[in-house]
Amino acid sequence: MTDPDLPPTSRYVGVPVRTYVTADGRTLAHFARRLLPDPDTLSTIGQEVVRDGDRADLMAHRTLGDQEQWWRIADANAVFWPEDLFAEPGRRLRITLPRGL
Repeated sequence: MTDPDLPPTSRYVGVPVRTYVTADGRTLAHFARRLLPDPDTLSTIGQEVVRDGDRADLMAHRTLGDQEQWWRIADANAVFWPEDLFAEPGRRLRITLPRGL
């Protein structure tokens, strides 16, 4: 089962929803593990140089027009923790389309 209420820009679109039954009988819903895509399978639409003081949300707003799309920059650069993207000012980051586009 997937969550039909997700916005189309969510990184969890298409990720199955699983359930877990606790020892006391409660059923909890959660997303299955989202695996990071292979960056080489994503279509590059540009590059951006990390500026001193940059953050994932700022770069996403600057490059993609939506601060909540920071995860696309992380996916494109094979980074799990967004702060790792900005540890080195001057680094060139790939900006890509989401997987499947």
